[in-house]
Amino acid sequence: MRLAHTTVLLCTWVSLQAFEIVEKENIFQRTPCPAFLMFDNAAYLADMSFELPCHCKPEDVSTVVWYYQKHLGSSHTVVLTDFDGRLLTEAAHVRAGSSMLVRFSIRMFSLLVFRAQSEDSGLYFCGTRKGDYFYAYDVDIQSHEGMVATFKDKGQEPLPDEYYGSLHVFTTFWEWTPCDRCGVHGEQWRLGLCYLQNPGLSPRYLKTLPDVVSCGSRAVPRKLRVKTRYHTPELLIKSCLVSCEKRTQVQKGVLTIYNYVSKLGSRPWLPQVPIQFHQQRLGHGLIISCPGARPEHAVAWDKDHQPLYRTQYLKGVNRSMRVFIDHGNHLHIRFTQLSDRGIYYCWRQGLRIAGFRLGVTSRRRYPASLSDPETRTAVELTLVAYLLITAIFVTIHICRCCCYSFCHCPNFSTHTLLQL
Repeated sequence: MRLAHTTVLLCTWVSLQAFEIVEKENIFQRTPCPAFLMFDNAAYLADMSFELPCHCKPEDVSTVVWYYQKHLGSSHTVVLTDFDGRLLTEAAHVRAGSSMLVRFSIRMFSLLVFRAQSEDSGLYFCGTRKGDYFYAYDVDIQSHEGMVATFKDKGQEPLPDEYYGSLHVFTTFWEWTPCDRCGVHGEQWRLGLCYLQNPGLSPRYLKTLPDVVSCGSRAVPRKLRVKTRYHTPELLIKSCLVSCEKRTQVQKGVLTIYNYVSKLGSRPWLPQVPIQFHQQRLGHGLIISCPGARPEHAVAWDKDHQPLYRTQYLKGVNRSMRVFIDHGNHLHIRFTQLSDRGIYYCWRQGLRIAGFRLGVTSRRRYPASLSDPETRTAVELTLVAYLLITAIFVTIHICRCCCYSFCHCPNFSTHTLLQL
């Protein structure tokens, strides 16, 4: 009897799975492609990763090809595919500043772009190898250069809206992130991007609200885009306090070793999170990244037991900052000092997930080598300075020789006349 019940359950589960697969395949049948190609407007902050789904395609098309154009009708079109629709890229292997051809992936007909840059702004088309387009996006990647940070706890207010006749420029804020720490005072923030409202924008660009698009949209004429260049993205920050959820900190195997060593009379230091050790040369810069974190995540940093709050350590708060957190949630240490030694803990989405034990060593332990970029830079600067001083020295002596020759050269015409 149990065998019969098990068989019925398995058949039911398989049928449900088949029904789910059929439903996923029929999504494209239920979503007809527009007769006239439209552009769906989307805005993101630089260094973020985003996904562009291909919402519609003909039933007889099994693979899609993604295309990119900087401007509509441009003669230069970039093909973002391997023509099989299965090109995969791991986000962990993507670095900032890499070419867009390295920072994209195609999964289930959707285009994924990792660590997008301002140069990636433009038009993205989902189509076939022959160049037939089904769906398109108008993507605006806004730079975080000049980004304004607003601290609510200090009574600061976001940037006011701007009006230029019928043009209305304003900031649209995302939802608040979760608190970046638990059990202690933390911070949470919400990102604001630049948007505008103006009648008469191109009807080919889909808008969430009437006549509203992001400031960098291709629907915005150049004369209007110039007026929005000073309305930069914003970061609204406030303090928070939440309790920590109970969870197992260490594995059973580690606890067994810990209890055994404790019985021998010594209690070893057992970290609650994975710790990575790093030796840094004195006076050199260092950038620490939080594992698995993205710019849209709530990320926090602590040095030992001292929280590094954004109200004090966010990039741009003080121009002379040596230790700061950038808008991509990376911790920067410029000109490392001996006082920077310690453990730097990383919080992600309210959980402390990793630590970095930083040791600072004297530079005399490391012999100079031309493979070191800083050594090469110092040699280049020395050679440039030497060549400049040599050029000045030679120029001065040439000028002195010329002056000496002209001043002491005998006047032959006068001397000849006196002899006559």
